[in-house]
Amino acid sequence: MNIPKLPAPFATFLLRIPLSVMFFQQGYSKFPVTEANAEVFGLPYIVWWFVAYGELGSAVGLIVGGIFGIIFTNGIISNLADLLTRFSGITMTCVVTGVIWLMMPNSLLDVITRDYLHVSLYVGGLYFALRGNSKYSA
Repeated sequence: MNIPKLPAPFATFLLRIPLSVMFFQQGYSKFPVTEANAEVFGLPYIVWWFVAYGELGSAVGLIVGGIFGIIFTNGIISNLADLLTRFSGITMTCVVTGVIWLMMPNSLLDVITRDYLHVSLYVGGLYFALRGNSKYSA
């Protein structure tokens, strides 16, 4: 029995949706970006600003990079879409690293065994940072 497989660009796009939705929600919840909100978390305003806009931007960038990666299979737009996907993934991992760091866990094992949400978001971002857009195979 030969079960057809969904092409990789479409299959990995399905991973982008919940990851982007979560980052978008988190970023949007920080608006308006104020110094008072930053102080609640013990962060300088500029860091809080980068976190809020980084979460929104990486969520949008991951979706846009995926759409353009599906539409444009090669050429400069395809390459730019891949870079956008990778940059969005890097941004996501940076933000989640900061969140985990602010929680001041006792050990890495505590993070891995007790904070599945942030670990999942981190690994999702890391996947796209390292992999970029999937290409169609012949």
